Amino acid sequence: MTKKIFFSIFITSVLSVAVAMFLTVSGQQTLKEIIRIFFYIFLVVCALSVILSKNIVKPVKNIDLDNPKPRKSYKELFPILDRLKAQNGKVNRQKTELINSREQFSIITENMKEGIIIADSKTVILACNSGAYRLLGIEPLKKGQSIYALSQEDIFRRCIQDAMGGRNAECLLKSEQGDRKIIASPANSAETINGIVVFILDVTEQQKLENMRREFTSNVSHELKTPLTTIYGISDMLANGIVKPEDFTDFGQQIRNEAERLIILIDDIVSLSKLDENSVPEQNEPIDLYSLSEEILSRLSKNSSDRNITSSLSGEHIVFTGNRTIIDEIIYNLCDNAIKYNVDGGSFDVRISHIPMKAVITVSDTGIGISDEHIDRIFERFYRADKSHSRKINGTGLGLSIVKHGVSYHGGTVRVTSSEKGSVFIVELPLK
Repeated sequence: MTKKIFFSIFITSVLSVAVAMFLTVSGQQTLKEIIRIFFYIFLVVCALSVILSKNIVKPVKNIDLDNPKPRKSYKELFPILDRLKAQNGKVNRQKTELINSREQFSIITENMKEGIIIADSKTVILACNSGAYRLLGIEPLKKGQSIYALSQEDIFRRCIQDAMGGRNAECLLKSEQGDRKIIASPANSAETINGIVVFILDVTEQQKLENMRREFTSNVSHELKTPLTTIYGISDMLANGIVKPEDFTDFGQQIRNEAERLIILIDDIVSLSKLDENSVPEQNEPIDLYSLSEEILSRLSKNSSDRNITSSLSGEHIVFTGNRTIIDEIIYNLCDNAIKYNVDGGSFDVRISHIPMKAVITVSDTGIGISDEHIDRIFERFYRADKSHSRKINGTGLGLSIVKHGVSYHGGTVRVTSSEKGSVFIVELPLK
C-alpha cells in the first residue's frame, strides 16, 4: 500500500514539474490558456487518484472480518488484523459458553416438576418452562406477553404486583387442576428492580394432608371427649350420692366400658403413630397366615355369634415373614369390620392364597357395602362412609387406616371392591 501511495505522489509531482517547464518555455501564453491547462491536469490527477484509490482500498474491503487473514492484506494492517482475529476468537468462545449455558438452563428447567417464570421490570416474560404452563393448565403464551396473562385470578395478580414492588410474596391458587403455591421474588440490583422470578409448586397433596391433619385432630378430640363426658357424668352422680345402691353395678359397668373404649382408641392412635414414624421394632418372624387367621376368628367368635354371623376360613398355609403384631392387627381389623358392617344373620369369609412372589389375604362379607364416592376415602383416619349408621357401631374409626399403614409397612398393597351385596378386601404381601 505504501508503494502505491508513493507512486501516486510521484506521478502528481512529475505532472506538476512538466507544467512548470511548459509555462517557462511558453511564457507568452495567455492566462486563460494557463487556467485551461491546469484544469486538464487537475482532471488527470483526479482520475489517477480514483484509479489508484480503488486499487488501494480493494484489499481492505476484501478482508473477511469473521476470519481475517493478515497475509492476504497490506503489511501495515498485519497488527490490526492479528488483534481482530484474536478478539473474534474470544467473542466466539464467549458466545459458545453463553449458548451452552442457555441450553443447560433450558434442559434443567424443562425437566423440573415445578414451574419457573422469569419476567423483566415491565412484566414481559423472558423465560417460562413447560411445568408452569402444565401446573396452571394453560397453553404456552406467545413471545413478549405479560406475566399477568398466565392467570386472571386476583390473588395471582396481587402476588405479582407485590414482587414488582420489591417485596417477596406468596399465595395459594386453587383451580380445577389442584392447589398451586405461587412464590414471587424481586430480582434487585442495588436500588433497581430488574424483574421478578416466580416459582409454582403443586401443593395439592400437601393441602390434602393438612386437611386430613385438621380433621384427625378434630376427630380425636371428639372421640376422646365422648367417653370422658360419660365417665365424668356418672362419676359426678356417684360423688353427689344421687345414684341408688342397686344402680351402682350398671353405672360401674358403663364407666368400665367407656374406659375400655378410651384404652382401645389410645392404643390404636399409638399404633398408627409408630407406623407413621416407622418406629415399629423390627421383629420379623415366619408367620403362618392360615393359622393366625384361625386364631383371630376364634377371638372374634363371640362378636359373630352375638349377631348370628357365620365365618369361614379357606385357602392354604402360606408362611410370610414379617411383624406378627402388625399382621395380626391387619387381619383382625378386616374381620372385625366384616362383622360390624354386616347384616344380622350374614356371613364373611377369609381366604389365604398366593400368586407369584405374593401372599394374598382376602376378606369378603355380605354386609351393607360401600358406595363408590367413599371407596377412595375409607382408609383415612376416622372416616365413616355412613356416619348415621357408624354411630351405632362400636369402634375407633382407625381400623382401616391401621390396615393400610400396616400393609405399607410390609411393602404390600390393599384394595377393595364393594356393592350392595357386600365388600371384598384384598391384601397382597410380598414373599421374601
